[in-house]
Amino acid sequence: MDGNRKWVPGFKAVLLILLSHTAVALEVPLDLPQPPTITLQSPKDYIFDPRENIVIHCEAKGKPQPSFSWTRNGSHFDVEKDSKVLMKPGSGTLVIDISQEKAEAYEGTYQCTAHNEHGTAVSNNIVIRQSRSPLWSKERNEAIVVQMGVSLVLQCRPPAGLPPPVIFWMDNNFQRLPLDKRVSQALNGDLYFSNVLPEDTRSDYICYARFPHTQTIQQKQPISVTVLDSSPEGERRPGFMLPLGTTSTQMVLRGETLELECIADGLPTPDISWQKDGGELPSSRTSFHNFKKTLKISDVNEADGGAYRCTATNNLGTVHHIIKVTVNAAPFWVSAPRNLILAPNETGILTCRVSGEPKPQISWFVNGVPIENAPEDHSRKVDDDTVILSSVQSGSSAVYQCNASNAFGYLMANAFVSVLAEPPRVLTPPNRVYQVITNSPALLHCASFGSPIPTITWFKDSQISIKNGDPYVIHEDGTLEIHVAQPLNSGKYTCIATNNLGIKENHVFLEVKEPTRILKQPEYKVVQRGLSAVFECKVKHDPSLVPTMTWLKDKGELPDDERFEVDTDSLIIKDVTDEDEGTYTCIMNTTLDQDSASAMLTVVEATPTPAIVYEKPDPPADLELTDQTERTVQLTWTPGDEHNSPTQKFLIQYEDLLHEPGVWINLTEVAGTSTTAQLNLSPYVYYSFRVRALNNVGYSEPSQPSRQYRTNPAAPDENPSDVHGVGLEPGNLVISWTPLTGFQSNGPGLEYKVQWRQKDVEENWSSKNVANVSQFVVSGTPTYVPYEIKVQALNDYGSGPDPEVVIGYSGEDLPLSAPDSVRVMVHSSTLAEVHWEPVAFPSVRGKLQGYKVYYRRERGLQETEKETKQEEQVLSFSGNRSEGRLPGLQPYSVYSLFVKVLNSKGEGPPSPSKTFETPEGVPEQPSFLNVVNHGMDSLTLEWGPPTNNNGRLAGYTLKYQPVNYTSELGPVKVMTFLANETTTTLGNLNASMLYKFYLSARTIKGPGPDITQEASTAMDTTVPSRQVDIATQGWFIGLMCAIALLILVLLIVCFIKRNKGGKYPVKEKEDAHQDPEIQPMKEDDGTFGEYSDTEDHKPLKGSRTPSNGTVRRDESDDSLVDYGEGGDGQFNEDGSFIGQYSGKKEKDTHEGNESSEAPSPVNAMNSFV
Repeated sequence: MDGNRKWVPGFKAVLLILLSHTAVALEVPLDLPQPPTITLQSPKDYIFDPRENIVIHCEAKGKPQPSFSWTRNGSHFDVEKDSKVLMKPGSGTLVIDISQEKAEAYEGTYQCTAHNEHGTAVSNNIVIRQSRSPLWSKERNEAIVVQMGVSLVLQCRPPAGLPPPVIFWMDNNFQRLPLDKRVSQALNGDLYFSNVLPEDTRSDYICYARFPHTQTIQQKQPISVTVLDSSPEGERRPGFMLPLGTTSTQMVLRGETLELECIADGLPTPDISWQKDGGELPSSRTSFHNFKKTLKISDVNEADGGAYRCTATNNLGTVHHIIKVTVNAAPFWVSAPRNLILAPNETGILTCRVSGEPKPQISWFVNGVPIENAPEDHSRKVDDDTVILSSVQSGSSAVYQCNASNAFGYLMANAFVSVLAEPPRVLTPPNRVYQVITNSPALLHCASFGSPIPTITWFKDSQISIKNGDPYVIHEDGTLEIHVAQPLNSGKYTCIATNNLGIKENHVFLEVKEPTRILKQPEYKVVQRGLSAVFECKVKHDPSLVPTMTWLKDKGELPDDERFEVDTDSLIIKDVTDEDEGTYTCIMNTTLDQDSASAMLTVVEATPTPAIVYEKPDPPADLELTDQTERTVQLTWTPGDEHNSPTQKFLIQYEDLLHEPGVWINLTEVAGTSTTAQLNLSPYVYYSFRVRALNNVGYSEPSQPSRQYRTNPAAPDENPSDVHGVGLEPGNLVISWTPLTGFQSNGPGLEYKVQWRQKDVEENWSSKNVANVSQFVVSGTPTYVPYEIKVQALNDYGSGPDPEVVIGYSGEDLPLSAPDSVRVMVHSSTLAEVHWEPVAFPSVRGKLQGYKVYYRRERGLQETEKETKQEEQVLSFSGNRSEGRLPGLQPYSVYSLFVKVLNSKGEGPPSPSKTFETPEGVPEQPSFLNVVNHGMDSLTLEWGPPTNNNGRLAGYTLKYQPVNYTSELGPVKVMTFLANETTTTLGNLNASMLYKFYLSARTIKGPGPDITQEASTAMDTTVPSRQVDIATQGWFIGLMCAIALLILVLLIVCFIKRNKGGKYPVKEKEDAHQDPEIQPMKEDDGTFGEYSDTEDHKPLKGSRTPSNGTVRRDESDDSLVDYGEGGDGQFNEDGSFIGQYSGKKEKDTHEGNESSEAPSPVNAMNSFV
């Protein structure tokens, strides 16, 4: 108590003494020891999405680097024991994986602690809660029936989510319900009708709740409303539906938004108005919503408390409701504690000034421990919101925490006290240049650090001491301010930081520039449509600043149209249209200031003009060179006649009489309104200039050349381009470049200084001067190492600019090593995957191109297979790969492989050979399938085994089916055979029937592809003995000739009679003895499906082909003597006779049938046989 009495009287004096320690927040450079400072932390209230990880931020700085720990719900939280929690390295940020955990398990209050040997800083209490979007409770909404004119409330009552949901009303078609002053949604989501109308009848009033964090939407069961007009409600005075009664109260916190709501019923619909009793509504922070039913006041302060009156009015009366608003406040800072840097034996003060309603309680902590429980420190005194530290000593650094809380929240701040003895240092970069415009303020910084805090003094031009006072002000942080800078203030300024441990000075420079001003502003223009408009904008600016001219149209960018041409000090609009009308603004910007001016353009109707003849302009004349310097010259000329087409631009060309005589080169272009051009020149050139004019018709002829102008030699302005370094063989490096032209040489004696050194190995550059070449070879280099390369141009007058450094690589050599750990993974009978360990980069000895896998089939696993090695195969895999796939392997085989690494030079040694086996697969198709014996009702088949069994052969599967004359397929029959069977005889087949066969081999992996074959059973070829060899008789040949002649006569007679309508009996035998191949199949033969031979594409319809696929001449040219009858013959387009014949004669008698049809030639022939 006595100590307190002695200390209190001097308290004000101490405050004055320590003001300098509290006025400025100091930053301790991170290379100096200091307690931890929290730099980033999560908000106090953290609502997380359960679908994402929880991330709780806690970052801090300090020297040494702080360590971090956490508490949860007031107890130590052992992060290392929870596998789902990860603390980021170098920080205290927690990442909690809740993908497979109950998120509720990690809800709670977290606090982070950052600690090092100088103190402990703590974060806010961070309350972690899971966002929730609960389902609507199940309910059944009764249909609502009301009379027209009454008021109505549809309640929403959404489930309580975290954070609260956003409410809106829609119908079944997801269309928002229209709201107006009669129908409105309250802040709590209920839907209010001041009076209902028949159009309010609907069955789909649906309240929706959207939960922001999870982006989910829940909906309430639809509400049905029916409005009857049988007994409508009459007009009535207003009454309040919300809030009820005449008065209500509402509390709001300082800084939040006050929302007051009044919803009234009545007929007609009332109007709502607001006022504050005894005061005015703050207009800048007040807004009305929901058809003035809601009043919002943002950023509330204590003055916003009081009585607010809402008034509802219609033509029948007025009603009032008063809302009494109370403004409370969570704690807020008046002056937060700031870090203190004290020298030994200094005294400092920490203040924690807060306000709030009710008044906050202030608690102090040291290194996270309540100050009353901390180790006793006689140099420390606490008085409510103030801590005095007297005569501090080294080693007493600590972090103090101030906590201010009331019923509505809390504030917590860390402030460290660092006891250091440190000489001054200036943190502002040296020789910084500050540029300002005349009459603008200038701020010259001198940020410093030291302990004790350094004193800052300023000098101008190293001599004049600057004192506080007009025109200078020296701020507490050392910044020098000049209120109104003038050109005489330009110069060098020196700031000196001093404390009892040393002195440090720093120099900065101030340049005061002339302001940018528009001297000739654009003027108002009235232009006829189709003509050109020119706006001038001539500007004066500081010569050392680079200006940028920008033109705007109606405060926006100029149209992207080639008719708009922007010159240095003008805007030209060609072929003006009505759309070009508007306000044009020129803005001249520099890095420090700008100026602007505007003018309007009015477009009027064009007046008729006589026909105009347009021609190319005449060439310019009177070329003159003035203002000659080493690198520039001004060219002036007199324009020629434009011939009714304005000159768009002038093209200036030059001839280099020294290096390229007779060649004219384009130098620059200027606007058609200019008659002068400032030309940039190169040294060591004999210039001659000429000018050409361009209008809409074309270019003029060139002007007469100017007099010759010679520039003096100089050192090169540029270095060779396209510098590369590539080794063409081991041990060398070829440096190449694109040489300078004579024009670029700038003088005689052009050479190139080639420099090189091994990157990150050699410090000194090797160099060589060469001339008249474009490459240089460096020998004796290590294999494929990076080199830094420079090529600089020089001539008799000096060297070019410092060249850029290019990285090149010396020559490559074949790789030294083979890939290691080669292993094979067999995926299937035809696919394997190879893995290897990549070769180390030094062993590649070049640019890695990839890897090559060499593999060969050594033999099959089939015991009977001959040992035949296949040709070696290669697959390449580009890049730094460690695996590759080998497709197209042969099943049931033994393979060997090895891997090589590949660079640009070639391949390295092979890896040790690796063998692997492929599993069984399906076999190939049998090697052949032949039909060797054709019987009347049987066929014998022979086949050969597959060329490659691809495994152990299990047997064969034979499928066959008949094919009829319409290419239709019959039912399939299936037979299986053992592996050693290669022939079979099929019986009980139909005579003269075509069959199709499908044969496949199989292993345990299944059947392989089919081999197909077709064959027919034999035909019945028995004929009467009297017809045998009749074709060899001479008399038969004469008879056949007579019959042919008779047939010809008969045909002529038939056609004549036919034309006269007569009927003639004709012998028809089409139905008596047709070929069995043409007759329909018997019912017991089964029903045929459509047949299509997709494998052999052999047409079967209307013809038969032997099993060997050939047609013999003697079989297709049989004479009529050998056959008793013909069937349905016809003639081809070429007139040749095509017929089908049966091989068996069933009757010798010939019976005629009457026919009303004209006889065909074939039937007529048959009747005479």
